[in-house]
Amino acid sequence: MTKPPQILILYAHPTPHHSRANRRLAEAAAKVPNVRVHDLYELYPDFHIPVRREQALLAQADLIVFQHPVQWYSMPALLKQWVDSVFTPGWAYGPGGNALRGKDFWLVATTGGSDHSYQAEGHNLFPFSAFLPPFQQTAQLCGMRWLPPHLLFGAHQVSQQALAAHIDFYRKRLASYPNWPELLTTDTSTSLTGS
Repeated sequence: MTKPPQILILYAHPTPHHSRANRRLAEAAAKVPNVRVHDLYELYPDFHIPVRREQALLAQADLIVFQHPVQWYSMPALLKQWVDSVFTPGWAYGPGGNALRGKDFWLVATTGGSDHSYQAEGHNLFPFSAFLPPFQQTAQLCGMRWLPPHLLFGAHQVSQQALAAHIDFYRKRLASYPNWPELLTTDTSTSLTGS
């Protein structure tokens, strides 16, 4: 009997009580078997991160999910601190650093701006894909397979129906991992930097 795939969601929302979308995404994910929602702001409000404990959790995971609101075109501060502390040389990358090699990496993020704001004529001037290279390169450097992100634009303005559909899609994707069409047809020996 093969072990079911393990999913670790690194949930980072600095003000979850004000969250319209991320909190509900995390609650839905927590109900999926073999999913662990790891709430960084609840666990480490002082930003003191037990590196070995976090590395042990990552070692058990097949799919690593970064779930958070986009803040200043990037991840929240605690998640950045977590990456800086946990993805150490010799463990996550560099000589001997193969602990994450072969794992899947999925970004699940929400934005305050609409999808239109992430266009040349929009407020942010660039498509959202222009802000993904740091995430993609993190996956590449650590030997993880980058999966297409699951993004919710304009999280404060979308209708309840659109939000519910987005959450349902997320839950279904988690429940069906790794049997996603793009994973079943992807050659894992190819480049990890797809969009």
